[in-house]
Amino acid sequence: MIEALYRRLMDFTRDGVYQYRFDDGRILLANQGFVDILDLNCTPEELVGKCLKDVLIYTDKEGSVRQALEHKGEIHGFEYHFKTLKGEDRWVIHDSRIVNDPDTKQRIVEAIVKDITERTKAEQQLAAEEERLRVTLHSIGDGVITTDTTGNIVLINSVAEQLTGWPQEEAMGRPLPEIFQIINEKTRQLCVNPVEKVLQSGTIVGLANHTALIARDGTERSIADSGAPIREPGGNIIGVVLVFRDVTGVKQAEAEHARLQAQLTQAQKMESVGRLAGGVAHDFNNMLMGTMGYADLCRDELPAGHPIRCYLDEITNISWRSANLTRQLLAFARKTIIAPQILDLNNAMSGMLQLLQRLLGENIQMVYLPGANLWPVKLDPSQLDQILTNICVNARDAIDGVGKIIVETATATLDQAYCDDHAGAVPGEYVLLSVSDTGCGMTKDVLANIFEPFFTTKEVGKGTGLGLATVYGIIKQNNGYIDVYSEPGKGTAFKIYMPRFGGEVAKPNVAKIVEAPRGRGETILLVEDEPALLKTFGRCLVSLGYEVLLAANPAEALDIVARHSGVIHLLFTDVIMPGMNGRELAEQLQASKPGLKVLFMSGYTAEGIDEKELLQKSVSFIQKPATRGDIARKVREVLDV
Repeated sequence: MIEALYRRLMDFTRDGVYQYRFDDGRILLANQGFVDILDLNCTPEELVGKCLKDVLIYTDKEGSVRQALEHKGEIHGFEYHFKTLKGEDRWVIHDSRIVNDPDTKQRIVEAIVKDITERTKAEQQLAAEEERLRVTLHSIGDGVITTDTTGNIVLINSVAEQLTGWPQEEAMGRPLPEIFQIINEKTRQLCVNPVEKVLQSGTIVGLANHTALIARDGTERSIADSGAPIREPGGNIIGVVLVFRDVTGVKQAEAEHARLQAQLTQAQKMESVGRLAGGVAHDFNNMLMGTMGYADLCRDELPAGHPIRCYLDEITNISWRSANLTRQLLAFARKTIIAPQILDLNNAMSGMLQLLQRLLGENIQMVYLPGANLWPVKLDPSQLDQILTNICVNARDAIDGVGKIIVETATATLDQAYCDDHAGAVPGEYVLLSVSDTGCGMTKDVLANIFEPFFTTKEVGKGTGLGLATVYGIIKQNNGYIDVYSEPGKGTAFKIYMPRFGGEVAKPNVAKIVEAPRGRGETILLVEDEPALLKTFGRCLVSLGYEVLLAANPAEALDIVARHSGVIHLLFTDVIMPGMNGRELAEQLQASKPGLKVLFMSGYTAEGIDEKELLQKSVSFIQKPATRGDIARKVREVLDV
């Protein structure tokens, strides 16, 4: 009865139960569980008498099992791996012992094996997943830190180690705030403990905007970070994972992009305003010239000492003051006709500074600190005067009571690093003109607008807002660079960099005064698209003794020349006109009349005239506005060549 019970139990259990002789491995007894583990197509009875090596393929642990039995006589919980005859892997837990058969005196092994193949495969798969997770965590570009619900660190990946400066062996078990100190970049205050924030929300959260991580060595890095709860299968939160990325480079790039965009916008705005200023000045010049021309004509009709003449003189004076405004506009727009000379800046400024001292008044001390061995620069001396006058007058107005203006010169070399941080600067060698004052200084908002035309902080009637715009235009026209530093209450410093010129310093020319001559009956073809100016110029030229043919545009001028049977001695033409510019008109007329002389006029440098030709005097030019005397001298000069 007991034997039958044992047999039923052996057949019932899924574990393998078997006996074999220790010496030769012959199976003496086996149950169905053992057959199933070996994956054999036979009954337990059919296994009896077979050798273990005939029904399974031992792996590396066969020797270990025999040695343990030989040494201890029994083993418990021994895990090992073998293959079935079909080549499938099996993992088992082995319990066995050696007993002596009283009848045969042989050593018999009684063994029980439990199949743990599925569990082992699951453990191996879990280990593989853990390894993939470990490799992933340490390979991604983000820092990862996990904590338990108390905020103590459980895991920290290699990127987090680098960003925080804490190796994993030191970080494990520490409270998060000890190694993960984050501040708000704007307020410079410590941020809320991210573990607390995640636990309170129970969801994925972005921890903070403008966050900076303070590393162990004090290094500050901008980071983008987020946190999420870790939940067990039942849904309870068992920890927190923090993911953060170093975005320092991204933020720097964004800031640089914003800076460059602002500079581009400012440059575009200044260019647009410059074009507008040039156009306004051109039209205004025409009106001023007409006004002055009519004043001259009226004056000629009145006897000397007539009371109306003083009014006409005042009209002319006001017109010239207005013309100064247009010249400033044109300088800002970089469209003035200039005659640059090779100058030593110290020599060129010495006389001007003496005049400026009288202009600035006794309360202002002007200090001049000339640099030694200055390089020459190429600059129109009148433009240098405009630069000094405008900056120094502004400095005087910024000084309340007694103050000081310091003018310095020096040589300077701008490298690429400096130019990268200063928009508009170009690497090279320069002569530096520095003008600083002890005035009230400027706020950042004011400083951002000082070169815009018509921008002024002075009272109504005290300033036009064109002074610094003129300075800016002159410097840009001469390929220079200007930098300004100012703080409220600390004064202002202008630094002007003019390119070095590799030549000798030119000696100043002494201008000769030429009397205004009259005409000798020559015929002049006058071409001007402004009707009022055409009429005024025509009357002025007639009053000077010339025969005048009037054309309101190039097409009309061509028609007049085609119909005119007499000699035309001079073409006196505006440069900018609709349909055809003055240069093109002159070339077309001179092709049919080779002896025709040409005098161009314009309010600013035009596309049809090469400024190099003007400087070399290969073309004749007069700039608007001009008095009747200027016109008379220039016309006579061209005709007499």
